[in-house]
Amino acid sequence: MKRREFLGLLGGAATLPLAAQAQQSMPVIGFLNTASAEAFADYVHAFLEGLGTVGYVEGRNVLIEYRWAQGNDVRLKDMAADLVRRRVDVIAATGGSPAALEAKAATSSIPIVFQVGVDPIKVGLVASLNSPGGNVTGAYMLADVLGPKRLGLLHELTPKATSFVALFNPTASGAETQIRDLTETADKLGLRVHALQASTESEIQTAFKGITDLRGEALLIVPDPLFNGLSAQLAALTLGYRIPAIYQFRAFADAGGLMSYGGSITDAYYQAGIYTGRVLKGDNPADLPVQQSTKVELIVNLRTAKALDLTVPQILLATADEVIE
Repeated sequence: MKRREFLGLLGGAATLPLAAQAQQSMPVIGFLNTASAEAFADYVHAFLEGLGTVGYVEGRNVLIEYRWAQGNDVRLKDMAADLVRRRVDVIAATGGSPAALEAKAATSSIPIVFQVGVDPIKVGLVASLNSPGGNVTGAYMLADVLGPKRLGLLHELTPKATSFVALFNPTASGAETQIRDLTETADKLGLRVHALQASTESEIQTAFKGITDLRGEALLIVPDPLFNGLSAQLAALTLGYRIPAIYQFRAFADAGGLMSYGGSITDAYYQAGIYTGRVLKGDNPADLPVQQSTKVELIVNLRTAKALDLTVPQILLATADEVIE
């Protein structure tokens, strides 16, 4: 399938009315996401691959109702309620905890499979990882706890820098905790971390101008679904402003960002696809342990380092899982 055709399928609700879907006797997945089809096409592809391992192929024996919040989390509540009214068989709440929490608030009977980067116990999604209980389970990848490590890696690459900037979305769950952890780590290292807010694409542009005003020497991008879908734009901005930066996901480094360090979002979507398929086959979410992706990878873009006149320490190159040359 061509990418344009694939995106067309992801852009809105399934083509057929729900009544026609029911006549075809196919189960229906409600796919709820905080971002956009264009930005998350690769991740949806991973989800569909996971779904396929359980025997489900979109359009052949399962239908998917896509709902994209386009980076506006306020829309998630109505979208979740709409999927509940349509009586979908399972809700795949992806793109982070906002979608998962809205789905959980909307129904206690329809099974929910989430994909999040924060501890699902802390945000109230499940009672425990091994025995989720209720109608919710899913895939949890390391994201929110890796901020201090990212700060250390960025400091290792820019040892003379003392003023760091953390770009975060104030509407994101757990954002304040991550900023506090970064600040505490910076204090121990004798560094300063200035927090800059951005909750829309236009605010990101304004925030980068603020980095200059603060005389920030390096940038940490705090993981957020909005930022996940804008990896290429963020990478371009860091190059344009000539500021060393690190982010959670490899898509940032692949797009020209300096470094990425974190778990695999692609793997998390793949696992969520598997669980969605298992639920469709009759497994109870309460009995499916939350899948934890503990693997982390460090990606260094050597081309970008050279463009920024940075010399990457040999020890950092040696520990990197991949070096883009």
